[in-house]
Amino acid sequence: MTLTPQRHQFILNLLKRQGIVKVQELVHLTGASESTIRRDLDQLQQQHLLKRVHGGAALLQNKGLEMPIQEKAVRHTREKKEIALFAGSFVDRGACIYLDAGSTTLEMIPALAGKQVTVVTNGMTHLERLVEYDIEAYVLGGKMKPSTKALIGAMALEGIERYRFDQCFLGTNGIHPDFGYTTPDPEEACLKQKALQLSSQAFVLADPSKLSEVSFAKFADLEQASLITLPLSSEIKEKLAQKTYIFEVDQA
Repeated sequence: MTLTPQRHQFILNLLKRQGIVKVQELVHLTGASESTIRRDLDQLQQQHLLKRVHGGAALLQNKGLEMPIQEKAVRHTREKKEIALFAGSFVDRGACIYLDAGSTTLEMIPALAGKQVTVVTNGMTHLERLVEYDIEAYVLGGKMKPSTKALIGAMALEGIERYRFDQCFLGTNGIHPDFGYTTPDPEEACLKQKALQLSSQAFVLADPSKLSEVSFAKFADLEQASLITLPLSSEIKEKLAQKTYIFEVDQA
């Protein structure tokens, strides 16, 4: 398989079947050199046909597709817990915070125990855990989104206007240097945007799988919130750091 277009099509077809491919796997299957495969992946990423990940490439997500909360909760579990624990260290005793619906922000709750914080959330899955850890909490009203157990819509937007926050902690489906922070649902995007506007400090929590992804609805530019994530490659970090402040979990 010597022609570049043939290799590119082969790589994309394999990605559609597997979701992720490794450089060494492509070297074996195509007979091309490692440097050629890496160049192919870089070119396909520039065409927004895939995204580079450590050791290979992954399929880009459908812009309007969102996984159910049950499926999200079992993906990248260790990474989410590490990010959430680190994010909890930014919360001062007695703070008033907004905790966005989502599997990563859910993991923050144990780190808030004993800090005498007040939490406002739109996450139905967050409520039981907030009660479990004896954390004072308020829940927004609104329409419940079955897939993510998030409360959204006009009532949620009206409800959040009553509050002002020291900090907000938001989830995201996509992080891109040019297209900012994005999520599949425009109604959720509006609520995230409003929470950000009502907060003195804004943080986005995301594992590295969200990097270079772009979902349907933008809720913030990178400049509007700091990113809490795992250690990034120097290339990706350099691109993002031009627009936002990055806090990386210390995994030493």
